[in-house]
Amino acid sequence: MKLQSELEFAVEVVRSAVKICRSVQGQISVGKWDKGDKTPVTVADLAVQAVVSRGLHEQFPNDPLMGEEGSEELRSPEFADLAQQVTQHVQTVRSDAANPAQVAEWVERGQHEIDPNRRYWVLDPVDGTKGFLRKEQYAIALALVERGQILLGVLACPNLPTKLGTAESPVFGQLYAAVRGQGAQRLDLGPNDVIARRSELRVCSESNPALLDWVERVESSDKNHDVTAQVVEAVGIVHEPHRIDSQAKYAAVARGDAALYLRHSLSKTYIEKVWDHAAGVIVTEEAG
Repeated sequence: MKLQSELEFAVEVVRSAVKICRSVQGQISVGKWDKGDKTPVTVADLAVQAVVSRGLHEQFPNDPLMGEEGSEELRSPEFADLAQQVTQHVQTVRSDAANPAQVAEWVERGQHEIDPNRRYWVLDPVDGTKGFLRKEQYAIALALVERGQILLGVLACPNLPTKLGTAESPVFGQLYAAVRGQGAQRLDLGPNDVIARRSELRVCSESNPALLDWVERVESSDKNHDVTAQVVEAVGIVHEPHRIDSQAKYAAVARGDAALYLRHSLSKTYIEKVWDHAAGVIVTEEAG
């Protein structure tokens, strides 16, 4: 299978990232963290980028990583406690993480200049900051890109229930993986985040708009929600939206729970980031 080694690497490194995120999120007390304090998600962001960057350097040393995070806070004496927290979480999956300085070096590998004519990896270590802090939906998104084309993507949704609208899930989250031209699959996680079950993904085949479900972002202005409501009304969709954070919305479409993901720009000047979409896009495209 083409890109088999890359797919296996991506699945395993994202599984390690899930372990870190579960640990960090488990330490959040709902209501304790002020809305302006994003320390937990910063810890998870940096720890995940460090682990992915280190693994990538070992497996594919010639492939650069486009990551969302920088290492400034890990090197600043002002944030020594934060750096220690990040290092401790990295050490739960990487025993060779000796100290914050080494972890900072790993994070920095995700800050290289990218040549669009060669292949590179794109990472969003914790997509859905507010969902993560609320202990709701977030995603870990890793994709391989070459010459503007997404070749591979792995999307982890640790808190996503097996069916939208249900409060609990009988599994422990899922990974969604796809390789260009080879279809997409869902990997259900079991205890200790082992892969318990694999299944092929297919998008919704329902053609009656009155029966379709759809998803949109949680955090948006009333005006933006009004715009998306007008769109679905115009095409005959009558169901209320499922509002969830992160690229988990792509997963909902890829597995057929939702037929439509509507995203209205937050502002005229907002520029979308590739790491906010790459993994979710290829999973959805390959699902149908």
